[in-house]
Amino acid sequence: MTDCGCDRARADLEEYLRNEICKTEQSDIREHIDGCEGCQSEALVARTLTDAVQRACKEAAPEDVRRNVLASIRATQATHTQS
Repeated sequence: MTDCGCDRARADLEEYLRNEICKTEQSDIREHIDGCEGCQSEALVARTLTDAVQRACKEAAPEDVRRNVLASIRATQATHTQS
């Protein structure tokens, strides 16, 4: 078993969770996390946070909020283009 160590596992955790690292590094980090309670806990927190952010990014604002924001942007643009 190749143990990449806590420092490396934690440094690369976000990339690992998003599958943005090479297969060899991914395997090393997975092996380390599987055998390290501290890194398991940190990975769980990071995964939970990442999943929550991804879900929030998929949600759309209510239509009235969208209209108000767009109206505000257009008003601001109109003010700046007249200057």
